[in-house]
Amino acid sequence: MVEHRYRRPAMLEMEEAEQIEGDIDPADIGLIAHETAGAVVAQARDAKDPELVDKLIHLVDQEGIETVAMMWSKAGAHTLPGALWRIYMLREWVQHDADAVARSYHHGVNAANVRHAIAGVEDPPGPQEVKSLADAVLSGVFAGDLAVALERAGAFCRVVATGAAFEAESDDGHADARAHQTTLRASQLLRTGEDLERCATMFREGRLD
Repeated sequence: MVEHRYRRPAMLEMEEAEQIEGDIDPADIGLIAHETAGAVVAQARDAKDPELVDKLIHLVDQEGIETVAMMWSKAGAHTLPGALWRIYMLREWVQHDADAVARSYHHGVNAANVRHAIAGVEDPPGPQEVKSLADAVLSGVFAGDLAVALERAGAFCRVVATGAAFEAESDDGHADARAHQTTLRASQLLRTGEDLERCATMFREGRLD
């Protein structure tokens, strides 16, 4: 496999990105997203520093989701910053709703067993196991095989989406409002899973920027 190395631009470091105001010219948003994402990934991989990787895994815990959103939330789904945004959002969701996520994951395992194997969540898939998976995916982004990390995140989303769809079907007819919300969640998760898996393919082809 061809080794991919993201350039580390001197024009914008992560500390500077945190100071970006919300009224950025829309024409610059894409450039900023790509430059910061490339810089963060390149620096972490070059440094080979476990402490740096740990800080990046817990970036949202320390700085808030707004910091990540400001840099990457407007990026296209099939880009490096778009993939990072989705993975950070996935981790944030898992951290705050681990019981529900684990329940949906558990319900989806049998119907999506191949995806479960790719995701690599330990059995039985409880709240701590799904939290560990989310951290492991981010660790893989910054210090492992990025394509594998993206595939694991995508597979995880697909398993949870499958479980959520089963839950929505069970609620249909007696808890319609909850069934509707769960159906929407399943659809969003499926789309996110597909986006992350496509990013993995693009990375292997040298097209993920």
